[in-house]
Amino acid sequence: MQLAAIFSIVGFLLLIIGGAMLLPMGVSFFYGEQWPAFLAGAAVTVLLGWVLYFVFRGRSPAQLRHREALAVVGLSWALAIVMSSLPLHLSGEFASYSDALFEACSGMTATGATVMSNVEAAGRGVLLWRSLTHWLGGMGFIVLSLAVLPLLSLGGMQLYKAELPSPSPDRLRPHIKDIVKLLWRIYLFLTLLAWLGFCLGGMSVFDALNHAMSSLSSGGFSTKNGSIGAYNSPLLEWMCIVFMTAAGVNFSLYFWLLRRRSVWLNEELRYYLGLILLCSAGVWVLLSAGGDMAWPEALRRSFFQVSALISTTGFSSADYGQWPASVHFLLIAAMLAGACAGSTGGGPKIIRWLIFFKFVFSELKQVMHPRSINSININRQPLDRSVITAVSGFLGLYFCCFFLIALALVLTGMNLETSFSASLACLGNIGPGLGELGPAHTYAALPAAAKWILSLAMLLGRLEIFPVLVLFMPSFWRQ
Repeated sequence: MQLAAIFSIVGFLLLIIGGAMLLPMGVSFFYGEQWPAFLAGAAVTVLLGWVLYFVFRGRSPAQLRHREALAVVGLSWALAIVMSSLPLHLSGEFASYSDALFEACSGMTATGATVMSNVEAAGRGVLLWRSLTHWLGGMGFIVLSLAVLPLLSLGGMQLYKAELPSPSPDRLRPHIKDIVKLLWRIYLFLTLLAWLGFCLGGMSVFDALNHAMSSLSSGGFSTKNGSIGAYNSPLLEWMCIVFMTAAGVNFSLYFWLLRRRSVWLNEELRYYLGLILLCSAGVWVLLSAGGDMAWPEALRRSFFQVSALISTTGFSSADYGQWPASVHFLLIAAMLAGACAGSTGGGPKIIRWLIFFKFVFSELKQVMHPRSINSININRQPLDRSVITAVSGFLGLYFCCFFLIALALVLTGMNLETSFSASLACLGNIGPGLGELGPAHTYAALPAAAKWILSLAMLLGRLEIFPVLVLFMPSFWRQ
């Protein structure tokens, strides 16, 4: 294990986080708010990053191995969350450090679960920092570093794959640093487009910036207590539907689109859009049948909420906790599906479910026709058996973590329904759940132990479990 390489890269990533704190510090200073909190947080983060980077950079190897890449991803995200919580805790906006850490973890992992009961009373610097952690964590600050630091272009593919694991390789291997730069330009362009659109739709410049960063990162933090629904604007909701859906698409497809390649042949994209249409239509029919909502409003609410949940953005335009129980079934299906691999969204990912169900059908055919030879194809290409095994293993581990987290929450004193809702919402990086953790509620009332458990759940979900779990294996750290 090349510890020097790990520490130097983690140090540089902390320098990025510390530098990013200067933006909300400037906003807080302009409005006469808690700017010393951000100054102190930035100073501590930059100092730690500087020590790690400059002390160990001269002893880094010429090439990162996969094991070092996993260690960099796990350690850097954990430290970034801890450092991001410092200005939040020092600002005085949060009742305890547990709350500040939970909020920082929710921001950096683009989850959107919050402990803030009155967001509109918070300082602008705090609100901007929450959204900025979304934006950095959405695309991944390690991927950002691949675009700007020559040191990290060595072993760049290992870091890229470790942070954005995908069972279906996107074939972006040549010139990884150039590709990542292009992906970040696309991400920035879509964010600016959303910012402009929200401004034209009636939001203030500040609110539009925060919601643009939250939308494209699949985060979900809002500057309003009622989220997007507080604006009561059909235009803003439809624009948000478009940007949330776009954030859930594999960003590699935008690259191929710019290269004038057809992306419609991508099976994951077709199933992702098809699932949004199918679930939205089902929710629309059920809401309209109740007679409490006119069909145009029901259509808009249905598409908005399904898009928000399947992309794991977590915005809300209404309190869907009050909708019929039959609707909740479809919303849970959207939560469990997740976005596309290589997107800013969370969840198990559409591609994994697609491979899993194709594998199940293939096994059923094998039972009926034992002598037949069945191959599993994705995008007209046969899958290697190791990919199928990895997908099955991941889904099994994902649901094991889901049940274990729910059990741990029950042991803290939470009831069974709330525990399962919280586990699903945080492990899937969705944010709001159902019942007592629906869009009309926050996580503030949960015990401190539950907030720490859910913070770990959010990190597990964002990094897709393995880069976090391997850090706890003694054999992983042996030479």
